[in-house]
Amino acid sequence: MREIERYRGLLAAGRMTRRDFVQRAMALGATTALATSMAGGALAATPKKGGTLRLGIGHGSTSDTLDMAATTDLYMQVVGNAGYNYLTEVSNAGKLTPELAESWDVSPDAKVWTFKLRKGVEFHNGKTMDSGDVIASINHHLGEDSKSAAKAILDPIAEVKADGKDTVVFTMKTGNADFPFILSDYHVAIMPAKDGKLIDPRSGIGTGGYTIENFEPGVRTTLKRNPNYWKADRAHVDSAEVLVIQDTTARTNALTTGEIDAMDKVDLKTAHLLGRSKKVRLEEVSGTQHFTFAMRTDTAPFTDNHVRLALKYAIDREALVKTILLGHGVIGNDHPIGRSNQYHADDLPQRAYDPDKAKFHLKEAGLSTLKVDLSAADAAFAGAVDAAVLYKEHAAKAGININVVREPNDGYWSNVWLKKPFCAVYWGGRPTEDWMFSTAYADGVPWNDTYWKHDRFNKILVEARGELDGSKRRGMYHEMQKIVSDEGGVVVPMFANYVMGLSNKVAHDKLGANWAMDGFRAIERWWFA
Repeated sequence: MREIERYRGLLAAGRMTRRDFVQRAMALGATTALATSMAGGALAATPKKGGTLRLGIGHGSTSDTLDMAATTDLYMQVVGNAGYNYLTEVSNAGKLTPELAESWDVSPDAKVWTFKLRKGVEFHNGKTMDSGDVIASINHHLGEDSKSAAKAILDPIAEVKADGKDTVVFTMKTGNADFPFILSDYHVAIMPAKDGKLIDPRSGIGTGGYTIENFEPGVRTTLKRNPNYWKADRAHVDSAEVLVIQDTTARTNALTTGEIDAMDKVDLKTAHLLGRSKKVRLEEVSGTQHFTFAMRTDTAPFTDNHVRLALKYAIDREALVKTILLGHGVIGNDHPIGRSNQYHADDLPQRAYDPDKAKFHLKEAGLSTLKVDLSAADAAFAGAVDAAVLYKEHAAKAGININVVREPNDGYWSNVWLKKPFCAVYWGGRPTEDWMFSTAYADGVPWNDTYWKHDRFNKILVEARGELDGSKRRGMYHEMQKIVSDEGGVVVPMFANYVMGLSNKVAHDKLGANWAMDGFRAIERWWFA
């Protein structure tokens, strides 16, 4: 054991790689799990300042903007979480914690939430944050003409007002038991205001650990540590560079040659090769990330639920998890609530690949065969095109002809998603059921990518949001998952682990699983060993 401790010291000092430590610890009798855990502990125990962290990100678009209300891809989510702060934060342990809010209280009916703000926090322009900034930042998403993706999840707010400079009071239209979680949403960044309005939502000025030096939409962003950052235990690196490298091979080469220090969306087909390298390592966490095939229910033939059910029975989920995820995930059941969510309906019957049932539903729709176009690009998720081709092969046995349309990676999220009738989609998921459903399944919300409307679902959604009784909420969310699975416009074949590649020089604490790249907080949380 004394020898292992010596190795831990060498690892913490940066004089031994994580891989070498694990191998030597196992040679001394430690199990793989114990050796890996000890390595993580050794690295996490010694944060160091300095260096430039370079990230290669597989998402990005020339339409990217520093206005987080309009953010749709991982490039901006990572950049935004380096430059901005939020009222609350989901920690790397999955717990909701205060950020710019110091504390909060709620009325017994969950309708009135009072947030005490952290005092003395400065924006990058030197302005001290106060309640006026928070109110303007919230109202930025609530205007009548707002196109914010967070408008739907903030719409339950009836009124937001100040009670002095350091207190903000939210009054909800109906009770909302999950409201503090909503305020951690990456769109709802707190920005400086003047005379009740945001000064410039595209300026990139926030209270975060890094200031933005140069921003190129869909290409590259450079950041510099904020010398006045209020978090003493964060923002370890001196600077950061975020590069959009959509081609998986190019991104992997950049990591292995040392041009970048970390990458997201590792190609699972070649992940084992990265695992053999002495210079880089794989990191993997399980969360709410899921991959879908979204059908626009306002567009024929997807207006007919029998057609939608036929397509749901025409896909072999286990084959996709095995072939596309190579086991780095689990099968889905045509709804977006993951096994890590509090109210996951684990007793809901699992839909299986059944060409005969698919044919039955086609017949119920008055069809003997079906031909549809399916748009896909690896910008949607790693392996999306291959997944679409496999889907085509599976569906052929049910008399369904899927024509796979390979779309360009650049502009996929602005030109294909929400526009093409049937397309591959990546979702990071959300920490709560209400948040996920309110973002992408409620009637009329901007990111309802299936354009789905269901009266019963929308009624329960509002009721469950204000219900404080956990057992009653469980029953409501169970019914909602069943409705989406049986009547929704989305095929959810698989939930995927977050698989990243990191240089052995990069260290971190426990990785957050609520979003990719350590909850989008890689730049703020990571350091060089």
